[in-house]
Amino acid sequence: MDRPSTPEPSPSPLRTVAVVGLGTMGTGIADVLTQAGREVIGIDVSEAAAAHAVRALEISTARAVRRERITEPERQAVLARFRTSADLRDAAAADLVIEVVPEDYALKHEVFTALDAIVRPDTILATGTNALSVTRLAADSARPERVLGLHFFNPAPAMKLVEIVSSVLTAPAAVATVTELAHELGKEPVAVGDRPGFVADGLLFGYLNQAAAMYESRYATREDIDAAMRLGCGLPMGPLALLDLIGIDTARTVLEAMYAASHDRLHAPAPILGQLAEAGLTGRKAGRGFYTYDARDSAVVVPDDRTPGAAGDGGAVVRDVRAVGVAGSGTMASGIAEVFAKAGYRVVLAARTPEKAEAAKERIAASLARSVKKGRLTAAERETALAAVTPAGSLDAFADVDLAVEAVAEDLAVKQQLFAALDKICKPGAVLATTTSSLPVVACARATSRPQDVIGMHFFNPAPAMKLVEVVRTVLTADDAHATVRAVCARVRKHPVDCGDRAGFIVNALLFPYLNNAVKMVQEHYATLDDIDAAMKLGGGYPMGPFELLDVVGLDVSLAIEKVLHREFRDPGLAPAPLLEHLVAAGCLGRKTGRGFREYAKA
Repeated sequence: MDRPSTPEPSPSPLRTVAVVGLGTMGTGIADVLTQAGREVIGIDVSEAAAAHAVRALEISTARAVRRERITEPERQAVLARFRTSADLRDAAAADLVIEVVPEDYALKHEVFTALDAIVRPDTILATGTNALSVTRLAADSARPERVLGLHFFNPAPAMKLVEIVSSVLTAPAAVATVTELAHELGKEPVAVGDRPGFVADGLLFGYLNQAAAMYESRYATREDIDAAMRLGCGLPMGPLALLDLIGIDTARTVLEAMYAASHDRLHAPAPILGQLAEAGLTGRKAGRGFYTYDARDSAVVVPDDRTPGAAGDGGAVVRDVRAVGVAGSGTMASGIAEVFAKAGYRVVLAARTPEKAEAAKERIAASLARSVKKGRLTAAERETALAAVTPAGSLDAFADVDLAVEAVAEDLAVKQQLFAALDKICKPGAVLATTTSSLPVVACARATSRPQDVIGMHFFNPAPAMKLVEVVRTVLTADDAHATVRAVCARVRKHPVDCGDRAGFIVNALLFPYLNNAVKMVQEHYATLDDIDAAMKLGGGYPMGPFELLDVVGLDVSLAIEKVLHREFRDPGLAPAPLLEHLVAAGCLGRKTGRGFREYAKA
């Protein structure tokens, strides 16, 4: 196998780069530049920071040698291209200076003012800020046309996204030169205008702020919030763990800048961020933030006084569940029935007609066959699971089930009618569960004479693959009903997270405002669909960009959820973006209609 070699020093006009500030980000940027053939001058007033940067480059290049990505002579050449200094005047030879000092305008202004008197007239000055105004820094510079933003993401060697930020004063030639550099570094540059947070952080930090507020309100535990977003959305980290990684003080600074520009209450920093920052509990770098770590700068979480004990309801008795009824005939209903059947439960799958119930069972059979083909099940296990499913054309078949789960249309009147029927049919002590993602569970409970037995079990689609279940107890749900559902989740190998009965629960309450804000960015012509999707996948580690996800979910479904959230929380920032409403009104609902934010080829 051919092994890629380290690039020779670049013929690009940006051959020598000074990096001012050798914290985590500056060190990472220096690593990227030196390994891409640039001469790099790392400048920091701290000798310890400079020594740490040198050591970090030694470690990363040694790792590259071990993995046979470079040879030892190539490694020595990389190390020779990096030198450090405590004197800003050593930036005089640089073609590009990248400033990554702490997010403090006065400090950055001081650096830029000093650089004006040091560097050549053609040198480009870039700020790594993600919260402060690039335009203000440029306007205060003696060379505003040569000032721009160059926002890398942490860790810089691994993250592909680079946001290139122009002010109204930036010369197009400077932008083009830096864009070319980003490509040569193997990065994906996205051109954006100057507003706090730019694209990726502009969407990310609003979501992080809402998660912090959700935790502060004691709606859910930190562990459940983080697990919900990892397992429900496929994110690499939960929001509170990510805040600890970013730094709670940094997050607060970014949000303050965003709020000053937008006056959107969703960007007003949650009070808990200020409380933690003022107490010095700034996350991993301090050894404690939302979580407690075994040391400063460690990723290892250790138990503390907020760590939950064993799951349960204070010793509540768990009801015996052997037979499960699933009401519905759609994809979600058949998926849930499959989950229970594979776990060894007897399953009654009831639809409005025997034919619909049989069709749902056939869908389960096809899904199980695919699992056998992929080696996830044996043929015998498939037959056992399929034999456990009994299709029925009436809810009367639920007379002996211990747990009844409805998975019918997301219409409150329909669900209430179904729960009234279950109340009459199901035996005393049976748990009655709704899979609603946005309707009040208590409204279903009040349609019965046994609200203590009613609970939410919000599965995610496709149910056989998705590990998360949001367990939603109302103010009337009995402890033993709650404990029973958590025990059932464990048996079917799903991860339960506890939620109170309010719109959106955890996942949708955090996900859909983020999606709505992405639509607003396009509506305001701040960035393109493609740039926003690329920014969130490359800069945030999201499995799908927001517009890809909206088209998959369905714009009509998304709009309905956003309306529910807006109605419940009454925050102006949650009002659905007019662009989304216009697309839905035009019948552009996403992939299912062939057109949403993008157009799709017909199958």
